[in-house]
Amino acid sequence: MTPVELSRTVLRAVRRAVDAGELEVAVPARVVVAPPGAGGCGDYATNIALQLARPAGRPPLQVAEILRPHISGTDGVAGVEITGPGFLNIRLQGVAAPLVRAIRAGEYGRGDALDGQVVVLRIPYDVRAEVVADVLVRVVAVQGGRVEVEHARPGEPVDLRPVPAAEDPAPLGPDAARWALLHPAGHDRPRISADHLVQRESNPLFLVRYAHARARALSRGAARLGFDGAPDDVPHDVPHTDDLLAALAEYPHALAAAAAHRAPDRLARHLVTTADALLAFQHTVLPLGDEKPSAAHRARLALAEAAGTVLAGGLSLLGISAPDYL
Repeated sequence: MTPVELSRTVLRAVRRAVDAGELEVAVPARVVVAPPGAGGCGDYATNIALQLARPAGRPPLQVAEILRPHISGTDGVAGVEITGPGFLNIRLQGVAAPLVRAIRAGEYGRGDALDGQVVVLRIPYDVRAEVVADVLVRVVAVQGGRVEVEHARPGEPVDLRPVPAAEDPAPLGPDAARWALLHPAGHDRPRISADHLVQRESNPLFLVRYAHARARALSRGAARLGFDGAPDDVPHDVPHTDDLLAALAEYPHALAAAAAHRAPDRLARHLVTTADALLAFQHTVLPLGDEKPSAAHRARLALAEAAGTVLAGGLSLLGISAPDYL
């Protein structure tokens, strides 16, 4: 079950509780699910019970207790626990396989948060504003919307004004220049330096592109050993599996946030998180020594390849290349 499917599952649970007369509230248009925060558990969590408590005239814990059986009885849900003031923590059956299948199916991360909306961006004549607007055209389209970019004359109001770079980023080359302008938050001044060209993991751009290249290298290594990736469950005791699954599951939310807040830096930073998780996980993928390829190796390879696909897709939205060799 993907995050989008789980969100719909929770929404249907609310609707069933309302239809049964257990809750008297207006059914929300959408429900947000995300990896659990501090004190949470399971694969995903939602604060829908806290959101509905006031209109329902009930304590959040009571709303959560009403919703729990409607969610836990759904195919693909292994269990639901309530933590804190009323957070619903959901444990899924086989998280890795459906997530990998969704990524393999293409267009993973697409949403409908801005479905049919036209976002008009009036920007100043500035290279950073131009680059940010260019990315937002693609990111908003992924959320079902459309961006129209207009240039404001000096003195006219603007909708998007990230802090300009102090110097021309062009000498860094197209990829590093874009990253230098996109990775910092809009209110931070970009740092234009040769650090963006350094070929080591301390450079976030190199880290992301290197992680993508490693995913491709794992596929080539597996092919030489005579096996390929196959979506299946990866045990949670495999080191760093949970971190990688959480990063991949969060990708659609990172895209939605980047579109909603006009902040491509949220996508860039999420790619760094995904790259870190993949590089920590990669050592578990290929057989070691005399070990023969097994179903477990095929499942881990499929997960690593899915991460590579997400990294490539995210870089593409930022207008940055994702080489297979680095």
